Amino acid sequence: MEKLKRIFGREKVIIGMIHFPPLPGAPLYDERKGVDWIRKWVEEDLLALQNGGVDAVMFCNENDRPYVFKADYVTIATMSRIIGELLEKIDLPFGVDVLWDPKAALAIAKATGAKFIREVITGTYVSDMGIWNTNVGELYRYRKLIDAEDIAIFFNISAEFASSLDKRSLSEIAKSVVFSSLADVVLVSGPMTGIAPSKNFIKEVKESIPETPVFVNTGVNEENVVELLSVADGAIVGTSLKKEGITWNPVDKDRVKSFMKRVREFII
Repeated sequence: MEKLKRIFGREKVIIGMIHFPPLPGAPLYDERKGVDWIRKWVEEDLLALQNGGVDAVMFCNENDRPYVFKADYVTIATMSRIIGELLEKIDLPFGVDVLWDPKAALAIAKATGAKFIREVITGTYVSDMGIWNTNVGELYRYRKLIDAEDIAIFFNISAEFASSLDKRSLSEIAKSVVFSSLADVVLVSGPMTGIAPSKNFIKEVKESIPETPVFVNTGVNEENVVELLSVADGAIVGTSLKKEGITWNPVDKDRVKSFMKRVREFII
């Protein structure tokens, strides 16, 4: 919990998502618009979230569908370039998420000064992408190698678009990843982007690891945020802050302000 306070300056944290449009090399990339258009999109989302009052932001290549397990060089280069060009305008702690390559996220975080990364780091899953395996030991050794131990690692322990082959309960998995895999923050997701886990589900996980921050990873909106924050230490919010509540749309500054007003009323 102390690490959470050091990074964000508060105990209950709202992280707003900045979803990159499809990047070069991804099937949905629009070569007519190019990288400069992507940069402008990202900058506008950043400013909307900051002006709306979130506690932190996270950059993610969410629209590089279909996803892969190893990021292409151009993905890493383009994300690093754009984040780097925007550093003077970033006023909040920020994180990086590269779907689904933890080492790529850590490399970008190290290069740009990010404070945290989010990934699926432990477990084995049956997923839309096939069998999804992980290697937490390799990631932590890489973090040591590149002198990135100050970058917090957020563990998504219930991967979206996937089913875990681990038959333990999520609370048992949470306790295990904190003990054996050194998780800084544990994230609990719904079955897919935009769908929230239940309050009781989050509560069970939190009770199993009371000294480790537990965040809601998907589906948080203005209607359920107070209920979920009553048991969670924070939330990562994307879809509900977008125009018309559609994941692939730009951030809606009015939605952000309304959402954060609700959060501040509850926390204060």
